[in-house]
Amino acid sequence: MTISRLLFVFLFLRVSIIHTSHFRGGTITWRPLNNTPSGSTVDIQIRQRYSWRRSSVACTDTTIANRVLIGDNTAVNCVTGTCSSWSSMTTNTYCTDYSGGLDVSSGEKYVTKTITLGIPFSIAFVSSAWFANLVIGANSGWNIVNRINTVIRPDGYINASPVATTLPVIYKAINQQHVHIVQISDFDGGDILKCRWSTSSTSNYNSYNECGGVCSGVPGALLYSNNCTLVFTLTQAAVYAAVALQIEDYYNNVSTTPMSSVPLQFLFYGYAVPSGCSTPPSIIGNRPNRACIGTPIGSTVSEYVIAQIGCSGKTIIDFTSSSPVGMTKSTIQNPSTGIYQIVLSWIPTSDQYGPQGFCAGAVDSTNVQSEQWCITFLVGFESPSIIRPTAVQGSASPIGTIFQSHTTFSIQTTRSVSRPTRNGTYIHFKDSTTNTIVQSYDCGWQSEVTYTGYTIVIRFPTAPWIVGHSYYVMFDSGVASGTEFCGPESAPITDPSFWVFDIWNPGHSSTTTTTTTPPTTKTVTTRPISTTSVNTLLTTTGIVISSTSTHSTTTTTSSTSTSTTTTTTDTTTTTTTTGPAVNVMYPKDMEKACQQPVIIMNTVSMLVMVPVQAIGMFVCFSKFATMFDPSKIQAKKRHAQRLKKLNQR
Repeated sequence: MTISRLLFVFLFLRVSIIHTSHFRGGTITWRPLNNTPSGSTVDIQIRQRYSWRRSSVACTDTTIANRVLIGDNTAVNCVTGTCSSWSSMTTNTYCTDYSGGLDVSSGEKYVTKTITLGIPFSIAFVSSAWFANLVIGANSGWNIVNRINTVIRPDGYINASPVATTLPVIYKAINQQHVHIVQISDFDGGDILKCRWSTSSTSNYNSYNECGGVCSGVPGALLYSNNCTLVFTLTQAAVYAAVALQIEDYYNNVSTTPMSSVPLQFLFYGYAVPSGCSTPPSIIGNRPNRACIGTPIGSTVSEYVIAQIGCSGKTIIDFTSSSPVGMTKSTIQNPSTGIYQIVLSWIPTSDQYGPQGFCAGAVDSTNVQSEQWCITFLVGFESPSIIRPTAVQGSASPIGTIFQSHTTFSIQTTRSVSRPTRNGTYIHFKDSTTNTIVQSYDCGWQSEVTYTGYTIVIRFPTAPWIVGHSYYVMFDSGVASGTEFCGPESAPITDPSFWVFDIWNPGHSSTTTTTTTPPTTKTVTTRPISTTSVNTLLTTTGIVISSTSTHSTTTTTSSTSTSTTTTTTDTTTTTTTTGPAVNVMYPKDMEKACQQPVIIMNTVSMLVMVPVQAIGMFVCFSKFATMFDPSKIQAKKRHAQRLKKLNQR
């Protein structure tokens, strides 16, 4: 019996060691379910996300659809601070993503905890071990440490931690300098976010070892704290480098102490550049990198991830991803030469309220990976939409035919909008005749584009239009960005019929007279000639709408004969008459005509009413003074008492 037990323990420990020796990084974040303080406690939702070696921790389409738990089952414990209200939670998560080529499985899970208000403490997922193929930290243990803080913020609310999204494994060519931006965000939109390296020193904000054996896991890397940007060079092929970061939020620019600290750990994988063409694929399509998309709870999300090969003859064989729980991905499609795509489908639930990140990387047939592409779904919020122009005085100005000198354009949106948070978000004006871009403005910074409430205004310094040409307007994703959180973005508009206008050609608008040959009946009727009067109140596009009256005259000819010779003479006389001039008074003329009499009447009325009002107020106040004079009130009481006594006698 003893031998059997020992054998069981040995096998169990061996299985546990094998099971947990394939860590690929992770993160822990949190937010209050209600950020308004009430009572002595607050319910906070804790989100865990971890990645593992897939050959050890299986994940498939079936496990994703059935929401099967995967990964380690180690406890997350409170390690520093006020731990009295913390109860342990486990680290197994629902399978969300996998990659056969990269041998990675990932999962995510939400847990709600009731925490005492006004306390800070740190929780940690501590286990072992990282795998052997690391530049620094081979076979070492890992520490994932998060700082929870329910102390009330200076603005009176309960804080929410930052959120970080990344692929678990990112391929980078060796012996080349790389710049990698980590996608971070915060539900408290005005907070200042900064990144720092995780450290093993207990003097850090968590007062605990934050990185286990992979501290400074990317030799020589530089970290720019304010925008969470890494600059580094990998030197070893087929070897991983572990990145261990802490993302922290500050109330404002002068704050020196963060309100929370979020761990983020992932891997870079170095590869030797293949011979021949080595240009990596790129992810293109409707949504740019780091886009923010408003996503109402319960809505059906359908987004395309579109990749383009970097070298002819290659194909896209895999899309690595990091997805929210419940999101599914289609098989790889090849709609055109060199273009590959997958379709994301998702119905967000109420427990996913707030920012939900998605990242993807396209891998080609030579195992070269694209740059990481990430977007944020802002669950529970709607993106603004640009309203399609429908009428001259509708949602956009101008439309129709306009003057060549026109320089101011505006269009309405469905929600209040602001300038996008990133550069490279363009409005394009294109010439329909040549199908070329005439002018583009970067809404991220150019002063020619302004935002006021529900309106976007574009002002051209100089009009670039060509007489007689037609033009249309196109919008990048995010030209109209909402004011909440990360700025949920409007969808791109590439339809050339969405907003169209023409430039007036005066040569096609002049009045012409046509001469005709008289018919044999000797009667000629002249063509109508128009007289035009301008009505400036009927258009907002700059070209007037005309009222036209038509007049025609008829002229007959006569023939004269003699006895000696026969001669026929035809004489045609054309006369044009115009109707009597009509004096038209427009509303503006009426306004000008009435302006002086109205001013006189107002002045006279004021001169009369002021003394009348003054007299009336004097009489009223005098009456009130008499009625409420204390001496007179007392005199009346005394008089009443005397009368009462006299009556009693």
